[in-house]
Amino acid sequence: MLAAMGITIPGFERTAIGVAGGVELAAAVGGSGPLLVLLHGFPQTHLMWRRVAPVLAEECTVVCPDLRGYGGSSKPEADYAETYSKRTMAADVVGLADALGFDRFALVGHDRGAHVAFRAGLDHPDRVSHLGILDVLPTPDTWDVLAGVGAAVAFHLYLMAQPPGLPERLIGAAPDAFLGHFLDAWSTRPGAIPADVRTEYLRAARAAVPSIVADYRATATVDLEHDTADRAAGHRLTMPVTVVQQDRGTQMGFDGAAIWRAWAADLEHVTTRAGHFMAEEAPADVVDVIRALLCR
Repeated sequence: MLAAMGITIPGFERTAIGVAGGVELAAAVGGSGPLLVLLHGFPQTHLMWRRVAPVLAEECTVVCPDLRGYGGSSKPEADYAETYSKRTMAADVVGLADALGFDRFALVGHDRGAHVAFRAGLDHPDRVSHLGILDVLPTPDTWDVLAGVGAAVAFHLYLMAQPPGLPERLIGAAPDAFLGHFLDAWSTRPGAIPADVRTEYLRAARAAVPSIVADYRATATVDLEHDTADRAAGHRLTMPVTVVQQDRGTQMGFDGAAIWRAWAADLEHVTTRAGHFMAEEAPADVVDVIRALLCR
């Protein structure tokens, strides 16, 4: 049974789409034309695209699913490592496109959704026509650049990398304090996440703590193994790729453009002065970037 989806994107139809393994993805669907899939980040749901998706739906069929383990989507028990691997979650996206009758689709992801999109681009280059990545680095590069006190900004990565039990208990004891910390600390423009949306994010994430932790735990285990193997083999993204990152890479000691250039043959790297939640803080800019990507 799907969890309640809560509020959704205005003008979009809410639906449930079945993929492999009995998993159902809660999704908001709107528009017509070629398929564009938008994947959300942490600690959000598909609702993060509420100011972007309706504009793009004037030109595309836009589908905004909740990732498995999040929002209204199925939350299978993480009984083995692959349950929340990005390879499995990427296969969910391909299954979604299959269910909607599309052979090819453009894919844009933010944060956790960007990791899923990255894996989909590597595993399914024949299906993903264009790839957009908002504010992440590939998993091996993420772990490579985190060092010293600067890594404190990513303390949640280390917490949720721990074996099952402790992270779930700690976060579950005060979920709103933990999850709300990121909504506040990663926001740079007051009001970009209004009170009703913030409440919905917390409601949805509060009910998904075990699966959210499993998703992050995969990043420190099976996802790292998959990405490291691809990097060692020299595998690269072959479709047009646009990466948007906050203008802070030099402050944290890494060159985002150089990192992504090693992974993508056809790369457009863009920086923004908006914060991490750029689709909510600067939606018009994100729309422009996605439109430019789709024209390449």
